Amino acid sequence: MLYRETGQFRTSYAADHAILPIRQDRIGLAVILAIALAIPLVASEYWLVTILLPFLIFSLAALGLNILTGYAGQLSLGTGGFMACGAFAAFKLTTSFPELNIVLVFALSGLITAGVGILFGIPSLRIKGFYLAVATLAAQFFLVWLFNRLPWFTNYSPSGVISAPPRAVFGNVFVTGAQATPEAKYLFTLTLVALLALAAKNMTRCRIGRSWMAIRDMDIAAEIIGIRPLTAKLSAFAISSFYVGVAGAMWAFIYTSSVEALAFQIDRSFQILFMIIIGGLGSILGSFLGAAFIVLLPIFLSNAPATIGFPMHVDLVTHLEFMIFGALIIFFLIVEPHGLARLWQIGKEKLRRWPFPY
Repeated sequence: MLYRETGQFRTSYAADHAILPIRQDRIGLAVILAIALAIPLVASEYWLVTILLPFLIFSLAALGLNILTGYAGQLSLGTGGFMACGAFAAFKLTTSFPELNIVLVFALSGLITAGVGILFGIPSLRIKGFYLAVATLAAQFFLVWLFNRLPWFTNYSPSGVISAPPRAVFGNVFVTGAQATPEAKYLFTLTLVALLALAAKNMTRCRIGRSWMAIRDMDIAAEIIGIRPLTAKLSAFAISSFYVGVAGAMWAFIYTSSVEALAFQIDRSFQILFMIIIGGLGSILGSFLGAAFIVLLPIFLSNAPATIGFPMHVDLVTHLEFMIFGALIIFFLIVEPHGLARLWQIGKEKLRRWPFPY
């Protein structure tokens, strides 16, 4: 009886279409945010750097791909290349303009990646489906090859590796470089990802989000009712690339501190694609659930057998990880195409009806 919509009356259109119309949902979100903000007080450096940082950054990248594939229906296999674009754009901006604030650097790197995404999204006006996937796959290989072969992007580094210079958000609060603390990195990443997730949630609920979903469901019918495919598709590519570019910049500057172009190869694109398939296509929450699953599964496979006395070799863990990913993708595509996000919604509905779940 604690999770009911009964008795909660809404007297305006805005209240009826709020993101969290039920009081219990707002309380739950406040509790989750409070726990997330309190994590640095109790979590170890291992949890902050090894688990939570990649989870948040992967969630942002999956969110960007979900906007393009889950909401707009444009299949992309070039996510890794766009992450590389964001990482190298941020590196060139920080080294060329040392006075730029790191927040502005990430925003500009996302805008540069958005421009690249629009360029490679132009073929979507003529092709779709498998052919569009091949076109974005070509973008993946081209971008990684470009950053790997042209030394200008690495400031002519002999090793081809870029290193993040120390940058602060304000004062002495460094979030990149050797002076940055794990707590500062985590809180900065959490804030940025939360704000971008809130922006994505609102975009999917407004006119531009409805145009994406109309193009996804039936592009011909959408064009008949007045939706311009040019605007809808290119805006989806631009906003998706912006999110992925910011995620790539954060991966290189906040998580790894140094990276090379080969870190964003095709396996990175497939990894993020697996996140949105397992988490749920066309779902903001699904991006986070899929990222959490992908990040935690290898850690579980590495540590769980050792706790019961059966340690596993690293290669065996890797192969087992790929097998589980493949089986889960087939399972979700056949049984539950909306992924973990749909299972979450089913659980919430049963909780609302409890103790009469049927």
